[in-house]
Amino acid sequence: MRPLTPQDPRAIGTYRPLARLGAGGMGVVYLARSPAGELAAVKVIHAGHVADPAFRARFRREAEAAGRVTGPGVVPVTGADTEAGQPWLATEFVPGPSLAETVAAQGPLPPGTVRTLGVRLARVLAAAHGEGLVHRDVKPGNVLLTGDGPRLIDFGIARHLGATALTATGALLGTPGYLAPEQAAGERSGPPCDVFALGCVLAFAATGRRPFGDGPAAGVLFRTVHEEPRLRGLPPCLRGPVTACLAKDPGARPTARQAEELLAAFGSGTEWRVPGLSAVIAERSAAALALPDPGPPEPSGPPAPATPPATRRRLLLAGAAGAVLLAGGGTAALVTARRGTGGTSGTAGTLPTWTIGLHADLSGPGRALGLAHRRGVLLAVADHNSRTEAAFRLALRTEDDGGTTAGAERAAARLIRDTGVLAVVGPTLDTVPKTVADRYGSSRLAVVTVSTATSAGEPGGFPCAIRPADEELSTALIHYLARVRPATRIRVVEDREDEELSWAIAHAVRDVTFGAATVTVDPVEADQGFGPAAGRAVAAGADAVVHAGGSPARAARCARALAAAGYTGTRLSSGPVLSPVFLREAGEAAEGWVFAQAYTDPSAAPSAKRFAQAHRRRFGAPPAYWAAEAYDAVGLIARAAADTSAGADAGRGGVAQRLFLTEHRGVSRPIAFRSTRTVRSETGMFLYRIEDGRARWLGPYAEVTADRPGPV
Repeated sequence: MRPLTPQDPRAIGTYRPLARLGAGGMGVVYLARSPAGELAAVKVIHAGHVADPAFRARFRREAEAAGRVTGPGVVPVTGADTEAGQPWLATEFVPGPSLAETVAAQGPLPPGTVRTLGVRLARVLAAAHGEGLVHRDVKPGNVLLTGDGPRLIDFGIARHLGATALTATGALLGTPGYLAPEQAAGERSGPPCDVFALGCVLAFAATGRRPFGDGPAAGVLFRTVHEEPRLRGLPPCLRGPVTACLAKDPGARPTARQAEELLAAFGSGTEWRVPGLSAVIAERSAAALALPDPGPPEPSGPPAPATPPATRRRLLLAGAAGAVLLAGGGTAALVTARRGTGGTSGTAGTLPTWTIGLHADLSGPGRALGLAHRRGVLLAVADHNSRTEAAFRLALRTEDDGGTTAGAERAAARLIRDTGVLAVVGPTLDTVPKTVADRYGSSRLAVVTVSTATSAGEPGGFPCAIRPADEELSTALIHYLARVRPATRIRVVEDREDEELSWAIAHAVRDVTFGAATVTVDPVEADQGFGPAAGRAVAAGADAVVHAGGSPARAARCARALAAAGYTGTRLSSGPVLSPVFLREAGEAAEGWVFAQAYTDPSAAPSAKRFAQAHRRRFGAPPAYWAAEAYDAVGLIARAAADTSAGADAGRGGVAQRLFLTEHRGVSRPIAFRSTRTVRSETGMFLYRIEDGRARWLGPYAEVTADRPGPV
């Protein structure tokens, strides 16, 4: 639970909001009290969606669906108004934790408890299917645990079997990792997709792992469609029912009622033993009951100055009190931004000011990358503030984490506490520590990562990543092998030191049809050398070798082994392998290697020409990798802020939601997002070739052709 904000309503129908329980793509969920004193969870649709007939129809459908499904395994509806200015739906408040929270905190549940969990969830799904409804988002986060069993919540994307879908063609509704293959492929979904999701949930509850792995949505969906589930550690009493639920063919899966019978047959009686559950429920119940009714909202200081009449949209709050860097034109000055006043006198004082936070390593092992981010962000802030049509100004607050997890936790805490910070660019660590991800994720602060290779949480959670995942770079490698330098005998060296990344790239290349070409995957274990694999590639007459892995040092050993074996064909790799470590340790063997990367070269890309010139003027040096992407991150935030209307969605929460609906044509690439809140990667992948010991930019991968290896 989090306290109410000044923008939150003080009445929802006859309910009095007490606290925030959470927020999602459709709306905000409040803990509220009815006139009779009963607690309820009230979902209110976002103001930005109210005018959209499709969203209103979807919310109306949710209320109708939730009201029709009854029984001990569901949470009853206690009130609703789907035609209100901001439609809302109230259900009974359940103080128990979700299955996702419980497994994350204490690990897998006992086998008997998982069996009972499956029996009761299957029973709820059978009842829903009997009403002609499909839930379509069965996942651990939608299963609440109570003292007498589980509760399935959020029929927000449930729909009648005969209903017409309200979503755009190709949009995904549901959560990757729990979507059935037919959902992942964009086909019509029915009751079997809920049964498949049930199998995924039970595997997660029993093992603590998703059966199709973690990571970017694209990789998870690919494995769901094409690979067998990973059920290592699943107790024998659950293997039969779970495997049946996870059949690829919808027709081969049991119905929900049959799944209930299969699970019930593997034991007798009811076992519901969740360690620590009673204490958690008691604690949450006490905290909820102790909440007082909030009074009327307190004024937050003097009103913000009026926006010029020509500007339709505006932001309500100015920057936080404290020292921030306000950059404008080509200069920077240290000023004090006052809450509500928007900055200093003159032109700056007539507009509200929002602060962008930069979370970066500026003094530790990653300081070069942090400096590239800082320079890109500084240029973006200055560029925004030089525009006469801007409806608000930007300021910059920088937090140095020193490249450590403890430092990152402190930096995140400081940025979150500063209520004048609208959004954060960063962190710049290779991966975001879970503690930092959780801290940002529980706040309303928008976070845009630029160079970080992985993101924490499920799609749509923290953070907003504007770069494709390393696994997705295999698309650019496939393009090169099919269109630029067509190959007929391809060898993929699967470097298993990085099992997840190497597996994803190797299988992506293997499963693509290259006409008459053959693809052979040659695994190399982490304790093995690459000499034998290089010899096999030469003996097989391979005309292309793909190194699938994430270690620059290991890839350098692969390059030297291929050179020693006399191999002269196409050599490719991707992602973190392209680094100074690879170039230094591979030496002459690096020449000619082609790489797919997620960053552009702003000194070579025509779209970044003006940015590169400005960088040289300001800092006396050409821009480093990731500087252009950091510049674009600020542009994306500013565009989302400009498109966020005043009202309940204004400020932090509005921008955090709006980011994934925003399209921004950056200097490094156009930025847009899929319905799963993952960035569209097709415009964010670039090819490089090693020439004379340096990486030469060939261009966006789709623009590189056989007769024109890169833009001139």
